[in-house]
Amino acid sequence: MKRTGNLYSLIMDQENLRTAFRKAAKGKSHHPEVVAFREDFDANIERIRRQLIAHTPDIGHYRFFQVREPKLRKICAASFPERVLHHAIMNVCEPVLESYAVFDSYACRKGKGARKALARASDYAKNYSWYLKLDIRKYFDSIDHAIIMNMLEKRFKDHELLHLFHQLFVTYHTQTCKGLPIGNLISQHLANFYLGLLDHWIKEVHRIKGYVRYMDDFLVFSNQKMILKTILEHIRQFLAEELALELKDNIQLNRSSHGIPFLGFRVFPDKILLLRQSRERFSRKFRYYENRYLSGEWSERELVRHTEPLIEFTRAANSAGFRRNVFERFGVLS
Repeated sequence: MKRTGNLYSLIMDQENLRTAFRKAAKGKSHHPEVVAFREDFDANIERIRRQLIAHTPDIGHYRFFQVREPKLRKICAASFPERVLHHAIMNVCEPVLESYAVFDSYACRKGKGARKALARASDYAKNYSWYLKLDIRKYFDSIDHAIIMNMLEKRFKDHELLHLFHQLFVTYHTQTCKGLPIGNLISQHLANFYLGLLDHWIKEVHRIKGYVRYMDDFLVFSNQKMILKTILEHIRQFLAEELALELKDNIQLNRSSHGIPFLGFRVFPDKILLLRQSRERFSRKFRYYENRYLSGEWSERELVRHTEPLIEFTRAANSAGFRRNVFERFGVLS
């Protein structure tokens, strides 16, 4: 296995740090922390660079809050300078992590994403009679620091970089030496990388062709129900022994023709529909956004900025009629 080295110096390169700032500030140029960073831009970039030279990054300044859509989650937002550092690291390390990924892993990867994962699942549903749907119990909270460090050591030989990863891990834990903070760029990429071990085991040891994973939600397809029952027990054992993870109890083994609940949608061989919960969430959020506009809290520009991603989510499904109905009932700009 070829490992990659000499990356730490690339991370602390000034031009890389400047690029990282632009990425971290994208869509947030008017936020106070971005404005403050920009006001003394050169000094702030140099401060991050000198901290990296001294191996004393100023990290772990988290702000915690909860979101309730689609389910209750505790989000951990790093300070803006730390987010710049995260982008600087991923600018350099993402290609190495990408080289380890299998084709049918769809989260946190350029050219992939949820929509392509849904399309791939629909294609597999055409070709396989049965599906097995699984996800991980408290996934981000359960990621083991020692295991992920061992995985990183197999991909990177740069000791300074590995020490930096270790420093990031020790700033956050849900229990001793476990957990990655939800909401951080590096957490997203490393959480996706962590289950790459499962991906390779499924594809290379078990030679399973029908497989789709989006972060910790994944599907396995077969034309034989018993094969999926057997692979379920193998997956359960592999996750426990190799990655210290447990499956949730909501395991689903069913015919593909019945529709596969996946990423907020129900995937059929010939169509993709929104789940009832997704339809209800869309209507609730749309009405909330419209009310904020009508009350004068938001400008038309702010309304559009919030509504566009909400609408974009539904476009993965056959949902034009549903959207039109919601717009006609509740829209003020239609």
